[in-house]
Amino acid sequence: MSDLSHYRNIGIFAHVDAGKTTSTERILKLTGKIHRTGEVHDGAATTDFMAQEQERGITIQSAATTCFWKDHRLNIIDTPGHVDFTVEVYRSLKVLDGGVGVFCGSGGVEPQSETNWRYANDSEVSRIIFINKLDRIGADFYRVVDQVKNVLAAKPLVMVLPIGTESQFKGVVDLLTRKAWIWDDTGLPENYEITDVPADMADDVETWRQELIETAVEMDDDVMMAYMDGEEPSIEDIKRCIRDGTRTLAFFPTYCGSAFKNKGIQLILDAVVDYLPSPTEVEPQDLTDEEGNPTGEVATVTLEEPFRALAFKIMDDRFGALTFVRVYSGQIKKGDTILNSATGKTERVGRMVEMHANDRNEIERAQAGDIFACVGLKNVQTGHTLCDPKHPCTLEAMVFPEPVISIAVAPKDKAGSEKMGVAIGKMIAEDPSFRVETDEDSGETILKGMGELHLDIKVDILKRTYGVELIVGEPQVAYRETITKPVEDSYTHKKQSGGSGQFGKIDYRIRPGEPGSGFKFESTVVGGNVPKEFFPAIQKGFAGMMEEGPLAGFPVLDVEIELFDGGFHAVDSSAIAFELAARGAYRQSMSKAGPQLIEPFMKVDVFTPEDNVGDVIGDLNRRRAFIKHQEPNPTGIRIKAEAPLAEMFGYIGHLRTITSGRGQFSMEFSHYMPCPQQIAEKVIEAEKARKAAAKAG
Repeated sequence: MSDLSHYRNIGIFAHVDAGKTTSTERILKLTGKIHRTGEVHDGAATTDFMAQEQERGITIQSAATTCFWKDHRLNIIDTPGHVDFTVEVYRSLKVLDGGVGVFCGSGGVEPQSETNWRYANDSEVSRIIFINKLDRIGADFYRVVDQVKNVLAAKPLVMVLPIGTESQFKGVVDLLTRKAWIWDDTGLPENYEITDVPADMADDVETWRQELIETAVEMDDDVMMAYMDGEEPSIEDIKRCIRDGTRTLAFFPTYCGSAFKNKGIQLILDAVVDYLPSPTEVEPQDLTDEEGNPTGEVATVTLEEPFRALAFKIMDDRFGALTFVRVYSGQIKKGDTILNSATGKTERVGRMVEMHANDRNEIERAQAGDIFACVGLKNVQTGHTLCDPKHPCTLEAMVFPEPVISIAVAPKDKAGSEKMGVAIGKMIAEDPSFRVETDEDSGETILKGMGELHLDIKVDILKRTYGVELIVGEPQVAYRETITKPVEDSYTHKKQSGGSGQFGKIDYRIRPGEPGSGFKFESTVVGGNVPKEFFPAIQKGFAGMMEEGPLAGFPVLDVEIELFDGGFHAVDSSAIAFELAARGAYRQSMSKAGPQLIEPFMKVDVFTPEDNVGDVIGDLNRRRAFIKHQEPNPTGIRIKAEAPLAEMFGYIGHLRTITSGRGQFSMEFSHYMPCPQQIAEKVIEAEKARKAAAKAG
C-alpha cells in the first residue's frame, strides 16, 4: 500500500517549442527512467513516439510516464503545445494535481502559454514555473518574470537567479540556501558543483531573497509576526509557507535553466517534491447528477472510499484500445467488475498497465492517486466515470470545444471504405475535438477539427497508420446562422385522415439570444391552454430544427424561443402533434426573423521581425483582421489580432514569404461574427449549388 503523500501527479505544459518534451527527457534521465537522452530534433524523444511527432518535432498527443525522485513517485504527462491540440492539455489538466509551466527565455509568455495557463486556472491546478532556454540569444529571465505578472496576471515567486545569460549561462543561485549551482561544459546533468554566491551577485541575491521571504510568510500569521519582529524564519518554515501558497494558487515558485544543456533540472524536481501538492492535498472532485449538475458530494482522495475514477484519454495501439484512468478514491484490482456510469453498463477489468510513453509494465492493482491504463475496455469514452457498481456516481464531466474547420474525404477504392470506417471510429474515441459526419446530400465523409494542422495530422494518420488511400477536398469553414430581430407568431398543426387525428396549436416568440448562448427555450403559458406534459415535445421540435438554418442550411446559434399560449384537443393532441407543430412553426417563422450568416473569428498572434511589421499588418488588414495591439520583443514584434478563419487558410506560407522565413503565428477560435453581406451571398450561393449538385449526382 503506497503512501499517497509521496505521490505527485504533474503535467508539463507550454507554448509550442518552449522545451516541454526536452525538459521531460531530462527529468527521465535524471530519475534513472531512461539511460540515454533522446532529442526532439532527432525524432528520438521518449514521449514523442508517433511518426508524425518525430517528423515534425512537435508533440501531438499527451504521453504518460512514471518515475521516482527522492522516494516520491512522479506520474508525469507531457502535453502538446500547438493550439490545434489544446484538448490534450485540457483533459490532462483535469486529472492532474500540479503542473510545470515551461516558458522560453527569449520568446517569453507566448500565445499558447496564455491558453494553457487559463485552462490550468479553470482546473485550479497548482503550478511551478520553469523559464527555459536561458542559453539562447535574446534570453532574459527578468523580462519573462515581468511578462508572467503582466500578461498572465499571475504572481511569480522567484526561487533562483541565473548566473550569466545567453552563451555565458552556466548555473543558478538558490535563493533559499544562498548557494550557487554551477554546471561544467560537458552537458552532463550530474557534473555540477555547489559553491558560494558570485561576489557580483550578492546584493541582488539578498534583495530577491528578502522579497521571497516576505511573500512566503504571508501564508502563516505566526511566522509573519515573528519575521516582523526581526526573527529570520527557518528554511523549513519558509518551505512550508511556499507549499501552502503554491497549493492555494497565491503564487507560483519560479525557476530557470536550460533543459537542452542539462542545467537547472534538479531544482525543478526538488520543487515538484517540496511544493506541488499530493493527491490528498487538492480540492476533491465534485460529483454530479446525469445532467452534470453538482450533487454537493465530492470524491475524496482516500483508499477508504468506494472506487471512483475518470477515463481521461483513449489510445489505440498495436495491442488494442488503451483507456487512461485517474483513480480518485478506493482501489481496483485485475479481474474486478466496474460500472461505467455514463452508459450504465458494467465491464470486467482485464489487463492493467503502467505507461512509460508507448511502453508498458503490467500491474495487478491501482489505488487512489494512481494514473494507469486499462487494456480492452469496450464502451468507455473520454470523460466517462468508472466506479464501484454498488456505489454508482458521476464525476464532473469534461466539455470539449466545437470544431471550426472541416474537409471532405473519400477512399480511392471500395476496399478502403471499410478500412476508413474502422479507423475513423478509433480516432474519434481517441480525440473528442475531432468529429466526423456524413453529408446526406453528397454522401461524402466530412472530417471536422480545430485547425488546418489538426486535420492534416488526422489525414496523415489515416493514410500511414491505417493504410487508407484518400481523396481530400479543400478545407471548409464552419459557418453558422442566427437571427437579428424578434418575431411573434402562431402555428397550428392539424391532421384528420380517418381514425385519431393530430392537433397542436402554439403561440410563440422567437428572438435573438446573447452571443454564445446557443438555443434556449422557455414557457410562460398560464391557464393550461397547452398542458405541461407537451412542453418537452415542443422544445424537442424546435431544437431538432436548429441543425438547419433558413439561409443555406447551416446550424443555427443563439436563438431564444418563448411559448406563451396555444391550444389543444382533448382527444387529438399528443406529444408528436406538438413536436410537429414546433417544426412547422420553425419553418414558418425563421425566415421572418432577419436570418444572418455568421462566421468563426480567430484570435491571431503573429510574431514578425521589426523590418516586416508594416507588410504583415497590411496583409492582415486585407484579410479583414482587426488589429488589437502590438508588443515589442527583443527579437521582433508580436501583433495580436482577430481575423475571420475563411481568410486565414494557408497563412503560414504567406507569412514566411513576407518575413523571409522568420515569421511565426498561432491562432485559436474566439467567437462568431456576422459575415459581410457580399461574402455571405457568395457563401450561401455556393452552398446551395453544392447541395443541388449532390442531389443531381
